[in-house]
Amino acid sequence: MPELMNGKRGLVMGVANDRSIAWGIARALAAEGAELAFSYQGDAFGKRVAPLAASVGSDFLMDVDVTSDDSMDAAFARIGDRWGKMDFLVHAIAFSDKTELAGRFINTSRANFQNSLTISCYSLIDLSRRAAPLMAEGGTILTLTYQGSNKVTPFYNVMGVAKAALESSVRYLANDLGPQGIRVNAISPGPMKTLAGAAIGGARKTYRATEANAPLRANATLEAIGGTAVYLASDMGACTTGEIITVDGGYHVLGMPQPENL
Repeated sequence: MPELMNGKRGLVMGVANDRSIAWGIARALAAEGAELAFSYQGDAFGKRVAPLAASVGSDFLMDVDVTSDDSMDAAFARIGDRWGKMDFLVHAIAFSDKTELAGRFINTSRANFQNSLTISCYSLIDLSRRAAPLMAEGGTILTLTYQGSNKVTPFYNVMGVAKAALESSVRYLANDLGPQGIRVNAISPGPMKTLAGAAIGGARKTYRATEANAPLRANATLEAIGGTAVYLASDMGACTTGEIITVDGGYHVLGMPQPENL
């Protein structure tokens, strides 16, 4: 019987399809009894998200543009009107121009730098500010990051800088919102076969190399990431905040490849 998330309601942002990390998290939260709302951007994504939402019993979908104050204000007004409060927010949103994730970092354009940081990092701050008033009884804010934030990863480029800023934002938000009982954490999976991951140059090689060298000889699964999210969003994670929790088969502990792969 589901019980860890019974009575808890929250918004999941960033589901693109059934292979999305956000979907793995949503599915795990729903399996433990959570009531979910979903956001999407544009009709094309809306058509993909609707059947997934329905499969976990949700009819609460909203078209949200995180670069628009009006769009975000309207979304949280709808949550307030329908639920009166919320218990968790899952931020799985990131974006960069694909053409700048295949060359050299030094060639990052000003426009793409600003856009990448706005969508991938500032949106968490902006969303947290709107969610906090609806978490009067405490709550959880979760985001997603990647080790390219603190270690050079081929072709990750400006996204590494954006994720570094995101992780720092997690810590500052955790400190700001802690007195209100709101916990803020990030999950850092290894490479995943997702729509977003496929946009990064050399994604397939990165996936295979991580799997071959991680201590568990395996990449993260949606189920493992979802389980971590359930822990963080449930009362089991009551004293965990400001953390970057790595779910990557242990790859982050390595200093070099396994001997057989040198």
